[in-house]
Amino acid sequence: MSTTARRVARLSQLRTDRAERVEVDGTPILLVREGDTVHAYSADCPHAGGPLEQGALCHGRIICPWHKGTFDVATGAVLEPPPLLPLDRYPVTLDGDDVLVCAQKLTSRQADVETNANANADAHTDASAQAPAGETPHFVVIGAGAAGAAACAALRECGFAGRITLIGDEPHAPYDRTSLSKFVPSFEMAPADVPPLLPPDWLQAHGIERLVAKVARLDVPARTIHFDVGAASPAQAIEPLKYDTALLATGSVPKVPEIAGRDLGGVHVLRHLDDAAALIDALGDDATQTRVAILGSSFIGLEVASALRKHGVPVTVISPDKVPFAKQFGERAGQMFRALHESNGVQFRLGTKVVSLEGDEGNVHAVMLEGGEHVDADLVLLGTGVAPATGFVDGLPLQKDGGIVVNAGMHAACGLYAAGDIAVFSLHENQEPVRIEHWRVAQQHARIAAQNMCGARNRYNDVPFFWTYHYGKNFEYLGHASEWDEIVVDGDLDRHSFIALYVRDGNVDAVLACEREALTARLSDAMRGGLSRADALAMIGEHARQASPAAGT
Repeated sequence: MSTTARRVARLSQLRTDRAERVEVDGTPILLVREGDTVHAYSADCPHAGGPLEQGALCHGRIICPWHKGTFDVATGAVLEPPPLLPLDRYPVTLDGDDVLVCAQKLTSRQADVETNANANADAHTDASAQAPAGETPHFVVIGAGAAGAAACAALRECGFAGRITLIGDEPHAPYDRTSLSKFVPSFEMAPADVPPLLPPDWLQAHGIERLVAKVARLDVPARTIHFDVGAASPAQAIEPLKYDTALLATGSVPKVPEIAGRDLGGVHVLRHLDDAAALIDALGDDATQTRVAILGSSFIGLEVASALRKHGVPVTVISPDKVPFAKQFGERAGQMFRALHESNGVQFRLGTKVVSLEGDEGNVHAVMLEGGEHVDADLVLLGTGVAPATGFVDGLPLQKDGGIVVNAGMHAACGLYAAGDIAVFSLHENQEPVRIEHWRVAQQHARIAAQNMCGARNRYNDVPFFWTYHYGKNFEYLGHASEWDEIVVDGDLDRHSFIALYVRDGNVDAVLACEREALTARLSDAMRGGLSRADALAMIGEHARQASPAAGT
């Protein structure tokens, strides 16, 4: 890599509200102006390669347009997932009005960068106090998914130098679970190519002990983990494990409906990487000849339907719901999703219940519905929801659905934090706690929990976000709305180019959008402090005015 600094821009022409992409010796670099200072970072988001210059630059935050990963303007450190590691930095010098950048990295991408020396000093002091004098504190992360990986990265980022054990019952290192429904069933991505959440050697390089085992019982008062002897890896110890502080991040397990025939061959769930591999194997060499029935019109179910149809697989979706996603987005948006799927060949049987699954020689061949109708199927996918994976927790009261109540800092009990699907938390003050099953929310929770495990006193004040992918179109959802007074739409729902505001008491609780990535990046920042209907509409109008000249050039 060349160490020569190249003249790439003029300071006077760089804006403080918009980053700019340049290329230095073949390396794409992001220029960010902060007053009279210019920072140079890797130009693409380390999570999935989103072009950062197309996102937002506001309030000291660089926000990725694709999945709203957020970085600190001054340091490139991670502020919001799904990226877990900071941006690469490059040296910048100013020669009068000229900006010169060298393509040789200042530092390697590591999670143990110091972004706040004072906070890290406090973290060391508090973490050490949780273990007996003279002993190294032991933190355990139970669950090796999105939240577990985020917690491990954040613990080392915060300067925690003690022992960390990451426990999960999958043999795979933490991976991007969102690919399982979006890209694997379309054969765009092989199961073996599902990307990891951290570099392959990161856990080992940062001293994270990886334990592949199934937890049989978590004794919360005794701070002890007991393992399922039969499920543990033969190469690893299965003795009970004691800890000083633990994060419970076990996510969810699929709900299997109590219907006859659910144990037949050809009936699948989709939660883990091995489930995705089994689904692909079951489709066979000529998947277009395999009739697939999807039970449930969930996000997983319809994303898989989209992926299968892209590969030409015949798909029927069966659900008791009359309109897909009506509960989440309202009937008008739900009808839009249904029309999109129908235009791509999906058959729907809505407003009906499944009576049984019928088989022949041990394999499913039909789904029987109320009223006597049946749907031929060679493969059935159960997209019938999930439940918190907390059945092994002992000594801590659980909600009726298995959720665990946490405070705003993700603290559940003495020595125990919880994050992700299992956490029942307060999204807004003076409102009932909620449990949100979003992949990125789990990572947000985990980062806050890890910071607090290290002595911080941080509270969840972030904006939930998830994305759902159908036929090449990415639909983004910001915030969370269980009810609303009105839905204000700018754009065209049926053309899949719009932004919809879910408004209650004059404030925007949630946003659904398609093809508005830069705008939703700005809205995700604005919603952190509360956003009124009027201010949101003003932002939409200003964004349209700024975009118009660019569209004509």
